[in-house]
Amino acid sequence: MTRIDFYSLEPHGTGDRFVLTCRLVERIRATGSRILIHCPDSTQAEHLDRLLWTFREDSFIPHGRIGQTDHALTPVLISGDGTPLDEDEVLINLAPEVPTFFSRFARLCEPIDRDATQQEAGRARYRYYRDRGYPLHHHRLSL
Repeated sequence: MTRIDFYSLEPHGTGDRFVLTCRLVERIRATGSRILIHCPDSTQAEHLDRLLWTFREDSFIPHGRIGQTDHALTPVLISGDGTPLDEDEVLINLAPEVPTFFSRFARLCEPIDRDATQQEAGRARYRYYRDRGYPLHHHRLSL
């Protein structure tokens, strides 16, 4: 069964869910896991793609967009159209809805920032997973 981790930003911190996602990717990649980042559209996928190159000067995260890179050689993939791949282990969801394919992954990460709309959508996803018996974990982070 998929482990689900919600990551929410502390109210007094800085950053948003995209910066939080970059930090999560950095930590998860340290374990050697392959990651798929599910964005709701190509605009957000492009934003995250650029941010992964620039969010820290001393960091390098090999990544690419699905359809623009060789997925077999790229440990972090970004999808802007909901395209899942079977060989990834961790899914990071940036879409407001539950990804229909999330149960293919060993782990699902749900980064939530301080935006009220994002928080409400996150609560709805939390209830969805809880009502279906998925193991839920919550982490509060400060950036």
